[in-house]
Amino acid sequence: MEVTAFLKGIGLGGSLIVAIGSQNAYLLRQALKREFVFTCIAICIVCDVVLIAAGVAGMGQLITEAPSLLFWIKIAGAAFLFWYGLRAARSALNPSAMSATENNTAPDRRTVIAAMLAFSLLNPHVYLDTVVLLGSIGGQQAGNGRLYFALGAMLASTIWFSSLGLGARYLTPIFSRPGAWRVLDGIIALVMWVLAVSLFL
Repeated sequence: MEVTAFLKGIGLGGSLIVAIGSQNAYLLRQALKREFVFTCIAICIVCDVVLIAAGVAGMGQLITEAPSLLFWIKIAGAAFLFWYGLRAARSALNPSAMSATENNTAPDRRTVIAAMLAFSLLNPHVYLDTVVLLGSIGGQQAGNGRLYFALGAMLASTIWFSSLGLGARYLTPIFSRPGAWRVLDGIIALVMWVLAVSLFL
């Protein structure tokens, strides 16, 4: 039973986290630029682990019973996503070349940490996926199954974020061309705006 719950956690956790979102997009961009990659990976993993643990422990039910909390998270999240979308769009329209190895205009560590935390915690979908959905399913597991389900979902997050952050270096030859960066920033801008609008649909 424990093995089944563990595999179920890996499968469901992995299927939810692989979807393209603001958190993954920002991590990918930082990884391609090679700016504080391990810091970003660690933040993503820690946030997911904490949220999954909270959900399985019963916080998911608390959130579903407090719609006003989700409303204000949506407001803050939409504003942040729209603002970052504007930044990405401006980068896409900037004719100057970008390089994955250039760090002349690299932000400081505190700025990156703040942005990564915002992408990880200001998106209501994160709470709906990790806390509510995973929490509700994990909470239904019998006995130690709840613990193994949570561990499986946490492992899926760890593998995904590590692979995305560390594997992006293999795409460096593609992003040595300014056109590839413009396409990536354009896609990121659209993702951010779509997510911002979807929060209220």
